[in-house]
Amino acid sequence: MMTSAHTTLVSYLRLRLVPRLANNIKIKLLRQFGLDGLLQLDASALSSMGFSYTQRQAMLYPAIERIEQIIELAVKHRMSIIGYLDKRYPQQLKHIENAPIVLFVQGNIKLLNLPQLAMVGSRSATLGARNHCHQFAAELSRYCVITSGLAIGIDAAAHCGALDANGYTLAVVATGLDSVYPTRHRALAKRILDQQGTIISECLPGSKPFAGAFPRRNRIVTGMSLGVFVIEATLKSGSLISARLALEQNREVFAMPGAISNPQTQGCHYLLKQGALLVDNSADIVDVLDLKPLPGRINIEQQLLAKTGLKKLQKKCSQDLFLDPLLRSVDYEAVTTVDIIASRSKLPIEEVLTRLMTLELRGLVTAVPGGYIKLQHRV
Repeated sequence: MMTSAHTTLVSYLRLRLVPRLANNIKIKLLRQFGLDGLLQLDASALSSMGFSYTQRQAMLYPAIERIEQIIELAVKHRMSIIGYLDKRYPQQLKHIENAPIVLFVQGNIKLLNLPQLAMVGSRSATLGARNHCHQFAAELSRYCVITSGLAIGIDAAAHCGALDANGYTLAVVATGLDSVYPTRHRALAKRILDQQGTIISECLPGSKPFAGAFPRRNRIVTGMSLGVFVIEATLKSGSLISARLALEQNREVFAMPGAISNPQTQGCHYLLKQGALLVDNSADIVDVLDLKPLPGRINIEQQLLAKTGLKKLQKKCSQDLFLDPLLRSVDYEAVTTVDIIASRSKLPIEEVLTRLMTLELRGLVTAVPGGYIKLQHRV
């Protein structure tokens, strides 16, 4: 016997499968007639409303077998199917044009209606940008859910930064939730779900990646969020599309500046010239969005430091390290060779190599081909 919940899912999927009918039209009809009322309209009523023959057929004679297969796949892969009028549907997303009629959700559904910040950027981001992104995500995850697209580069750094800080993260993907794309992020997707995070998609189970799905996905990433933070992007980056979508959706746009000689930062500089808010500290975002700490998501390291009374000592040690002449000799953006570090610091090569190893263990520099890069470190 079919339950009322199952009947509702079937009804939403019937509407979802009507071809060539924009989501904003479906939403308008939902609000006017309700889900049950809309599906009870006869051929004459649908025709008078402008439905094509194919659309009328889809409404009146739905592909029930296909719908049941979608529901079976959702159950198999632990997905929830959430329709537009469902109270669990993200309320922030309802304010955008062309919001999805149906969302497929894995993991913690409660995150859908917590404050979110979208963090986006280049798939081929520089090491420095990925490190900055990780640090920002770790800090900001105390105040909001970190939302991104599970892509390589900045997306992955944002998800990992939140997870490493014991925070919440949400991934919006452009495929069915029965697969992970890119496949190299299967472990990351599992970690997101294991740590009470969420993965969502508007794509039907079984949907494979294709070029047009990713720009459509971006409107959900920005639409669910209070603001969009672009970490690193070229002038032709998809992240600038996300920024444009955010502006159209009346969201705040933030951008991190970078070296003027780096083409990877030119997109961010363009956004800053257009009025995006410059961010060089997580407080810039927290203050503008008026974010409050999320209950129960305190950074584990901060919790331990507070208990042991070591916070002030750690801050002093970190400040002392940044006065180190050797550390000051390493650049943030450009690769600095050992010879240049020795020349700048006026230290012997042997001592330079030993101290660089110590700084690397402390997470202040990292070895790269040709030399070292200084990593951002906040206290």
